[in-house]
Amino acid sequence: MEDNDAMAADRRASVKVAIQAVISAMMDRVMEKVLVKDPFLVDQHRAKRPLYAALVPDEVFKGSHFERRFVTPFGTAWEVLARTAAEQGLGFGAVGYEISGTVGAERLRRIMETLNRLEHTARGTARTKPDWNKELSYILAGKGNAVPVTVICDVYAKSKKTGESYAFELKAPLPNSDQTKVSKEKMLKLYSMEPRQVTAAYYALPYNPYGRREDYAWSFPARWFNMREDEVVLIGDEFWDKIGGRGTYKSFIAAVNEIGPKYRERIYREYLGIEPPDEASATTLK
Repeated sequence: MEDNDAMAADRRASVKVAIQAVISAMMDRVMEKVLVKDPFLVDQHRAKRPLYAALVPDEVFKGSHFERRFVTPFGTAWEVLARTAAEQGLGFGAVGYEISGTVGAERLRRIMETLNRLEHTARGTARTKPDWNKELSYILAGKGNAVPVTVICDVYAKSKKTGESYAFELKAPLPNSDQTKVSKEKMLKLYSMEPRQVTAAYYALPYNPYGRREDYAWSFPARWFNMREDEVVLIGDEFWDKIGGRGTYKSFIAAVNEIGPKYRERIYREYLGIEPPDEASATTLK
């Protein structure tokens, strides 16, 4: 038991170090961008937007300049971090992984029928509520000629010990409806392939801004999934521990919170040109 505990602790430490390496590399690229390659130049800003400069402090636009150069490279950060966790946990991870197989023509028709029913409500009728198990049972009852189908999943992971493989549709914590519809279609196709190419497929969110699973209340994905009950939905620790092993979510949180203060202080001093306030290091990810 002690050996197992020690091995688990070593794995969690390795996950934390790997995650920190990914985040640090991304943050270093952002800092290089805003400090050297594409800095905020006050004179240029005032020349291009004299009215804005006359009404709004330069610091506001300097913050916006940083945000735009931060958000873009971090657009795929969750996927890269998930791949890193998979490599450290299950053993293999990939981003934008292509999965090909065949799906019966009637199953494909039923997939579209199911999605249309969730998206459109006939006048005078109640909106159809998502129910993954019921929907999948209906779809799998269809047959028809085999049709070649290819699905590109956001993240793919495979266990080197068991051979089990997983596809994840990984979205930001507050995804929009269109993204979620596409993800559900891909997942239904994966579950409809014969033979099945993955052990399971999931719709995953990297963390829950509402805290508990039962409190998740963002309405857009709720059109397509029962976010609180569908077994193919993973939120926060459920996702990280699935792809990286038990304790991965805690390792992820620890990794971010350990290096966060360093970058916050650098941004205050090197980019904004001011001393960090006393509470600068108090903000943490939970």
